[in-house]
Amino acid sequence: MTTTMTLGAAINAGLRAAMERDDKVVLMGEDIGRLGGVFRVTDALQKDFGANRVMDTPLGEAGIMGTAVGLTTRGYRPVVEIQFDGFVYPAYDQLVAQVARLHFRSAGRIRVPMVIRIPFGGGIGAVEHHSDSPEAQFALTSGLKVVSCATPHDAYWMIQQAIASDDPVVFMEPKRRYWESGEVDTESAGAELWSSLVRRSGTDATLIAYGPMVKTCLDAATAAAEEGLDLEVIDLRALSPLDLGPVFASVRRTGRAVVVHEAQRTLGLGAELSVRITEECFYSLEAPVQRVTGYDLPYPPSRIESEFLPSIDRVLDAVDTAREF
Repeated sequence: MTTTMTLGAAINAGLRAAMERDDKVVLMGEDIGRLGGVFRVTDALQKDFGANRVMDTPLGEAGIMGTAVGLTTRGYRPVVEIQFDGFVYPAYDQLVAQVARLHFRSAGRIRVPMVIRIPFGGGIGAVEHHSDSPEAQFALTSGLKVVSCATPHDAYWMIQQAIASDDPVVFMEPKRRYWESGEVDTESAGAELWSSLVRRSGTDATLIAYGPMVKTCLDAATAAAEEGLDLEVIDLRALSPLDLGPVFASVRRTGRAVVVHEAQRTLGLGAELSVRITEECFYSLEAPVQRVTGYDLPYPPSRIESEFLPSIDRVLDAVDTAREF
């Protein structure tokens, strides 16, 4: 069955499906119950499943995360919502010192099947601490898996697949795309959780993105087509582990690669991707891998965030730079 829904509603529907399937799935977070979440992603779930399964917590991210770890040891599959990306740092110690290490530390005897939902990225005109892109900090932490959805269909299925995983999954949700609609096939996931997808085929250059920047790259490819350029767009979906097979295959055909993300440039995912592409596709590259990213500074005030975020023009400028070689 195919239906149209927003990305936020698709996550809600995916959470509902997972909770109906397994009564050990519980949701925790600030204002997620009676209010339904700041972005209403958990709307009506407490009403339908009760306060024991959709729990409003105190304002204490470290405590929320620690409690969720304890729940996993009792057979539960907690889904923790961090209200905004910039609020995750009080829980960072729990995430990297406990959640990420318990399986390894216990020689495989302890599993930590939990999902940490983080609305991330800018573009909503928010104040400080509400528009960060901390995904690289989690992707470099061994023991954590990191994914990001870009479409309502992926949002619906990826949240369910993440909950079903026996490993801890950091689930990055592009908050600026919550209200954008798309088709959702509720009968077929179509792709495994850890796989990359080609969103648009092309021959002249490869655009590589994830989360909120996938749509930006698709829009850039549409604009480029009016000038006779045929750009391929790849949605990474999983940031750790990376599925780079489709990326390598694409770059070997196009000879040019542009990596796009909102996070800061230095030590962002683009740095790792650039190296891996260069190592694997060196003899196919017609130009150095280009990066279009945020800048190496804290997220700016909302009135100038458009100057910070990668835009269609910046993506096309990077394509032009690659074509000059």
